[in-house]
Amino acid sequence: MFSPRQIAVTLAFPLLILFLTTLPPLVTAAAATGDADAGNGGTSLTAYDLLVSYGFPVGILPQGAIGYDLDKDTGKFSVHLNGSCSFALEGSYQLRYQSRFGGYIAKNRLSSLYGVSVKILFLWLNIVEVVKNGDNLEFSVGIASASFPTYNFLVCPQCGCGLNCNSNGHILKIRNSNLVSSV
Repeated sequence: MFSPRQIAVTLAFPLLILFLTTLPPLVTAAAATGDADAGNGGTSLTAYDLLVSYGFPVGILPQGAIGYDLDKDTGKFSVHLNGSCSFALEGSYQLRYQSRFGGYIAKNRLSSLYGVSVKILFLWLNIVEVVKNGDNLEFSVGIASASFPTYNFLVCPQCGCGLNCNSNGHILKIRNSNLVSSV
């Protein structure tokens, strides 16, 4: 007999893999100025630039970051959005970012994360760590982790509609044809 934890891990891991591999390889970024610079000659970096300077692709951060705080000595950081942010990918997986989220940042590692969660089945699981290893990112939700190519995270998802947005920031609707074809 399996314990509830073993069942949760068994169900969560494949769904997390499917969720994270659905991001297409496009590049976008939004402007968000930081409250601290990361050592580029006094010029303020955006939150997206900060991620890149630590080895991460911009697509792990949604559009709408308006600033960040960074303690360079400890690596403690927080990102500020213009409100809480949630969106679905592929219509069934949901991500949620609180208006302020963060943790600790080091080269190729985000740890002790708070304020970011993914819904798998009916459970919201906190994403607690992201590690870049070569051309892959490993995401941990505590009970499970999965590794994915970084090219899946070159797009910044948009709050409300994720990566399926029209020019007005609404979810694109796919229309079906009532025609049936046969071979």
